[in-house]
Amino acid sequence: MSESIVDTVSHQTGETLLDVQDLKTYYEGGGLFGGDPVKAVDGVNFEIARGETFGLVGESGCGKTTLGRTLIQLETATSGTVSFDGTDITELSGGDLKQWRRNAQMVFQDPESSLNDRMTVGEIIREPLDVHEQGTARERREKVRTLLDEVGLMPEHYYRYPHQFSGGQRQRIGIARALALEPEFVVLDEPVSALDVSVQAQILNLLEELQEEFGLTYLFIAHDLSVVRHICDRVGVMYLGNLMEVGPTEQLFQNPENPYTRALLSAIPEPDPTAQADRITLPGSPPSPRDPPEGCPFATRCPVRIRPEDIDASDEVWDRIREFRDVIRERSRAEQSIGERLKERLGFETALADGDEIVDEEFSDVDLPPDVREHVEQAVTYLSDGDPDAARAYLKEAFGSRCDTETPQYYDVDDRRTSFCHRHATDHDAPGEELRRRGYDTHDG
Repeated sequence: MSESIVDTVSHQTGETLLDVQDLKTYYEGGGLFGGDPVKAVDGVNFEIARGETFGLVGESGCGKTTLGRTLIQLETATSGTVSFDGTDITELSGGDLKQWRRNAQMVFQDPESSLNDRMTVGEIIREPLDVHEQGTARERREKVRTLLDEVGLMPEHYYRYPHQFSGGQRQRIGIARALALEPEFVVLDEPVSALDVSVQAQILNLLEELQEEFGLTYLFIAHDLSVVRHICDRVGVMYLGNLMEVGPTEQLFQNPENPYTRALLSAIPEPDPTAQADRITLPGSPPSPRDPPEGCPFATRCPVRIRPEDIDASDEVWDRIREFRDVIRERSRAEQSIGERLKERLGFETALADGDEIVDEEFSDVDLPPDVREHVEQAVTYLSDGDPDAARAYLKEAFGSRCDTETPQYYDVDDRRTSFCHRHATDHDAPGEELRRRGYDTHDG
């Protein structure tokens, strides 16, 4: 960044402010026939200490923003608890919830769409004070002017409109609005992602200074891992609604433990264009949150997924088996059109019945062991019979392991760090060891 960023300094007291236990946020299926719910947040556990900046990272669609919004009750939790200073806020409603909202605010990702263009800056920042009826009208106006000064704006900006400001200035307005009620906890949902790099540094410095001055606690949601490394005390890595690893920032960046964390960090660009790095490229795309894997959420893409001991095959064959299972999984989720259903009833082939073509594409250039070929052919038979669900279940039985059937537990991998992976069990090689065995750069340090 072109401006220096304030070095991360922990302001935390050691006292837990926010304690999240088995939190789930599901969105029920819409449409005429309903359907499976979208499991946006699927049973997460973590704590945030008072005065701490807790980072939340992960690829798009993993549930970061939904988790942040649930923590401040902008979304309703399906189950689980969010204990804020000893009070389970998921049980609050009506006047109690309104009163509690003064303690928690949010700064949104887009500083343009999150501000009402029909309101002046003064009205925008004053609105929370008006809603909660704090002080007299004159006292509210004076507080707004004080907040404008705190975030680096001028008192005369009170009567201007959002469209008259730059992106960085609009984000300062959003920060001032969030601080109006003097909250203890602020959710920062990618607060600098829409800004120029130089402006990012200014906003990050401002957030650090405000945290120091007001004793704020932050949940910092971001894609930019370098920003997270600078500003956060601890980091949670999220994938498909689950927290895969949680720990102190430098420990996590220097020596990642979870396979997904390692893959995520390997994607960070190297500043040296001549540097050669064997990145961990994850195949495919994340499964649908309507149909997540039964066992580990990362099982369908994990480069070190545990393999069944009774099948002896090369790494290349296992890669092809994974691709084949991915195709079958997608077929089992695809809904047939009315035309395809009619073809099926009349005995014609449908788009779901071309199993031999799929096998030819996936396995024509590799030698399959006899037992592997037998399992593949049996799955094709189910697929040709128009039953992709049976094919999917058969492949899971034939090639699956505990990664496919058992939800991992959180393992304590070192001081204050946990990882959500079966490979931390004593009867398996650790993720880093297995990655090295399979020829990957483990990106330690």
